[in-house]
Amino acid sequence: MAMKNSTLAIFTFMLLVITFSSSGQEKRLNSADESFDRYAYIDAQKIYLKVAQEGYQSADLFKKLGDSYYFNGDLKSAATWYEELYKNFEQDMSSEYFFRYAQSLKSTGAYEKADRTMEVFNEKVQSKERRAELFTKERNYLDMIEMQSGRFLLSDVGVNSSFSEFAPSFHDGSIVFSSSRSKPIKKVIHEWNERPFLDLFTAMPDNKKLIEVAKISGKVNTKFHESSTAFTSDGKTMYFTRNNYSDGRLKKDENGTTLLKLFRAKMVNNKWDDIEELPFNSDEYSVAHPALSADGSKLFFASDMPGGKGLSDLYVVDVKEDGSFGTPQNMGGVINTEGRETFPYVSNIGRLYFASDGHLGLGGLDVFVSVPGDNGFAKPVNVGEPVNSKSDDFTFILNEETKIGYFASNRPGGMGDDDIYSFVQIEELITTCKQTVVGVITDSKSTELLANTKVTLFDEKMKELTEVVTDDSGRYQFTVDCDKTYVIRGAKDGYKSTEIEVVTDYQFEYENEVPLQLSSGSDLLKRIGVMVGDDLAKLLKLQPIYFDLDKAVIRPDAEIELQKVISAMKQYPELQVDIRSHTDSRASDSYNMRLSERRAKSTIKYIVDKGGVDKERITGRGYGESNLMNDCSNGASCTEAQHELNRRSEFIIIVK
Repeated sequence: MAMKNSTLAIFTFMLLVITFSSSGQEKRLNSADESFDRYAYIDAQKIYLKVAQEGYQSADLFKKLGDSYYFNGDLKSAATWYEELYKNFEQDMSSEYFFRYAQSLKSTGAYEKADRTMEVFNEKVQSKERRAELFTKERNYLDMIEMQSGRFLLSDVGVNSSFSEFAPSFHDGSIVFSSSRSKPIKKVIHEWNERPFLDLFTAMPDNKKLIEVAKISGKVNTKFHESSTAFTSDGKTMYFTRNNYSDGRLKKDENGTTLLKLFRAKMVNNKWDDIEELPFNSDEYSVAHPALSADGSKLFFASDMPGGKGLSDLYVVDVKEDGSFGTPQNMGGVINTEGRETFPYVSNIGRLYFASDGHLGLGGLDVFVSVPGDNGFAKPVNVGEPVNSKSDDFTFILNEETKIGYFASNRPGGMGDDDIYSFVQIEELITTCKQTVVGVITDSKSTELLANTKVTLFDEKMKELTEVVTDDSGRYQFTVDCDKTYVIRGAKDGYKSTEIEVVTDYQFEYENEVPLQLSSGSDLLKRIGVMVGDDLAKLLKLQPIYFDLDKAVIRPDAEIELQKVISAMKQYPELQVDIRSHTDSRASDSYNMRLSERRAKSTIKYIVDKGGVDKERITGRGYGESNLMNDCSNGASCTEAQHELNRRSEFIIIVK
């Protein structure tokens, strides 16, 4: 049985065509194309199906048949026609159709075939898209979703109808949601899916059910679409989505399409009134699906405004104390992909939940969670089954204190196009991807276990993160982030220290086995009084290696100091060094990184070319302003002497 048409498609693709039924005579494919171009997918679909059943085949026909189902959330039927497209006209498929085909295959449970299709998608976009990058790094995404699953118990809320119910939100002890149940007037239907337009309703939670359903009070509902709400903590201000309709006027873009806008209403005498349009709306793109931070200072929403990454992106804008707004900011590539990111919700502890088909999921839209951090929101994590399914799952809300929440889905077994489900969270989600790095330190010759060995963990910029000492069995362990690069150094008196780079993938709770072998060294360190990790520049009491402004050429005064390094390396052939060039903060981060890289390369070249030192004994790179010696970061008020401390070159001893 084909999956029901989903009102969801109307809102996730941000394109709402407002028209009324007409009895114009169909003109086969030309007429179907006209319907398709104005997003009247059901009308177009009927004609395309009839033409296909008569044996006509073309890439355009199969594309549009697949799209007519895809854009209405019927991914199983979409898969049928994308399959025909793939079998007969693969050469005419753009990368986007391989992505849609893969997504549709997931809805049928054909995950292996979907992954093979994503491989082709990846080849076509050459890993330049975020969706391809995520697939490349997260090949085990189904295992990760399975590990996350089983943390929610679902219930039917008893409020669903044969129409569409979705977009629940919390308001002053009640639940506000959107439904098309109230407008079964045939002449006022939406051509996208031939369903009535949406209104906002309110209901009261009663155990696991919603009761006392009624239309929301005031002047919010119109004869067109109203959906997806967000309320301030005092319950007196509501943000909501509506068609581009206000003051009795329906507005359209230059193509004759009516899009979505955000509005704000105030509670006046127990009714919603004083409705105003938000200033960053536009007639030329959609702005929809509001969500508020707990303190009401930030408004999150979805939009297909120019400059975004995909079909719809998530944005955030400051809400000022006087009620005015800042400038909307795209939430960036960690959150947004080339696909659909939509229906944001920010919980009372600041977690961002949203729906996406660009991040890897089970099919259609899946619900993801991203936790706030020092540098914005972290990489999103799929919340797993049973919230997510092979169908579209979206408009997730959760009270983090009671662990009770709601979401909507067009999964089979429901009553209407989209249905609301309630849930209780019974186990905490894994919201950040962590791995362990474990290993044993041994003597490279005797394989003796080396207890009491110092093991240091560095980030990719060689900033020391933590340090441990091996136990009696020579074992060490670190907890690290996924999808990062680290350096691990083992050091013990009488041995040459060893460094190894570790690159973690994106796999939850994975254990990386990283053994280290230390070789017995000569008595070099004892003889010259240095240790691995020491800065040779300090031991030789070098003056700072200065460069002219915006230059990487070795100056005469720097040559004097570098000759001391060359002399030491010639005297002690066992010495190997890692050259690390740093800058102060007085330029952009990216500029300083490039400048320090050039200076590191120039320094290495001088030692090799002028000093005759084997280049295998020298490594190095620039670190820009990432490892300052003091607090003189961007914008800080510091003296020239303080800045000078950060403009340095280090010559770190890495082996004995």
